[in-house]
Amino acid sequence: MEEIVTGEAVVLDLPCARFPTRILARLIDIAVEITALFLIAILAGAGQAGHLLDAASVAAVLLTGFVLVIVGYPVACETLSRGRTLGKLALGLRVVADDGGPERFRQALVRALAGAVECWALVGVPALIASMLSARGKRLGDIFAGTFVVRDRAPRPAAVPYQAPVQQAGAYPAGFAPQPVLTPVDPGLRPWAAALDLSALPDPLAAAAASFLSRYWQLTETTRDQLGRQLATDVAARVSPPPPPGVPPAVYLHTVLAERRNREFARMMPATGYGWDGGGGGAFPASPPAATPRWPAPEDTSFTPPQ
Repeated sequence: MEEIVTGEAVVLDLPCARFPTRILARLIDIAVEITALFLIAILAGAGQAGHLLDAASVAAVLLTGFVLVIVGYPVACETLSRGRTLGKLALGLRVVADDGGPERFRQALVRALAGAVECWALVGVPALIASMLSARGKRLGDIFAGTFVVRDRAPRPAAVPYQAPVQQAGAYPAGFAPQPVLTPVDPGLRPWAAALDLSALPDPLAAAAASFLSRYWQLTETTRDQLGRQLATDVAARVSPPPPPGVPPAVYLHTVLAERRNREFARMMPATGYGWDGGGGGAFPASPPAATPRWPAPEDTSFTPPQ
């Protein structure tokens, strides 16, 4: 299964559709198209038999119907259903852009025009060769349009959400419900985290970093390193001061998000009337040192923020 990282740093785990599955979907679409062409031919013949159409009009109707069926059918279906034709819908396939986003009208039109040549005029031979040579099973239309086909009905591994350890039950006063709770921060990074200026950190970037941390152990080591460095660099460009030297990207992102969440929680508590002293004005106890998450920190994962 090939990982697809979108422009929003969301990792898709949908497997690429291969040629055998795609050819079955294509056969269903061809059956639909041939049926539609047959009905158009019957109507045109009936019009000519009833002297409603002459030979030139019949030829125009057949040509127009051929274009609408061969090109218009896949374009309309894939545009309106976000990458599906009837055949793809039956087999659980979907056309997506190379970046994992939805297929656009322009891409659907390029795929349909190329398909009219490679699948109809050339009997699918170029599509077969290109699909076998492509890592994502692309035919020529996909290469020209910048798309590929995925199986969105495939079994997906259960996502294990990121769970930071929380306060022990004994740390709360009697009768206090510990929800929500403070997110723990590495004790050595608490002084730095307390001085962070998080006002310029946008919500979409924070959500992307949280998504990365929630899927951290499901990613390959290479993806973790590359995506972690990219996100940490983007966050560091909007957060000050920079972290101490040698902080790994995952630890840096966790600390920034934890501090951001704890500050939001601190602002929320007085408004809701809850507090550690029962009246909304109490202070938060420090997170226990043993409550910090464990991240692998080999030497080559140290993060150097931009200056």
